[in-house]
Amino acid sequence: MPDLSQETPYADGKILKQVTDGVGIITFNNPDKRNAMSLEMWEGFGEALTSLRDDEAVRVVILRGAGGKAFVSGADISQFEKVRHNAAASEEYGKRSAAQRALLADFPKPTIACIQGFCLGGGMQVAMLADIRIAAHDSQFGIPAAKLGIAYGYDGLKHLVSLVGPSWARLLMYTGMRIDSSEALRIGLVERVIPDDQLWGETMAIALTISQNAPLAIKAAKITIAEVLKDESARDMGAIKAIGTACMDSADFREGRQAFMEKRKPQFRGK
Repeated sequence: MPDLSQETPYADGKILKQVTDGVGIITFNNPDKRNAMSLEMWEGFGEALTSLRDDEAVRVVILRGAGGKAFVSGADISQFEKVRHNAAASEEYGKRSAAQRALLADFPKPTIACIQGFCLGGGMQVAMLADIRIAAHDSQFGIPAAKLGIAYGYDGLKHLVSLVGPSWARLLMYTGMRIDSSEALRIGLVERVIPDDQLWGETMAIALTISQNAPLAIKAAKITIAEVLKDESARDMGAIKAIGTACMDSADFREGRQAFMEKRKPQFRGK
């Protein structure tokens, strides 16, 4: 587990940020409420994401929950009476948290959700916005919006449908049911399931592998896959061509070729 002493706090310490070996780590640190997200935590999360986005030493970002019981168990429902009690208030709440979700959705570097315990509601939204989801055996997933009378938004459902398909999206949304990690793996909601005691080591190993690969090549994959998922009329083929050209003209491409010929590990600089 990461050393908490080296972490930068946001939102009164309920969001923590750390950088180690090119890997940025954001921890949702509200274990007493199973890391339920308040508006302040959403805003702190955005500040931490912005800092890691702008830090050239960071090649990949891991999102994780503190306490071992939850990734994020959802929104902090105790706030709803004040900030989300009707349509107008809910729209304002949505706007204040939407900016942070957009930061994650458009994050230029690879992101990994490291999920242990509960991953529910808003936690699922965060996890689905990450590029990759690695889960512990003990993890549980669900979106209880129907049990609360909440309409889940377009973006959240778009990501759910793109991962698990429309029928499973309907089953999850209509029932508000929870599924375990093996079901989540089977339907494509998560990419890997790891024994609880090995989760952090395995997630970090994947992150370190990514951080040692060529950043421009990874950026090209990230941009191109995002465009593939858009409707054809909305695709930016120019962006795909531009990043492809940048890759092929990069010092890193030369370094990759030379390292291969010299049978050594390449040292990529993202240029």
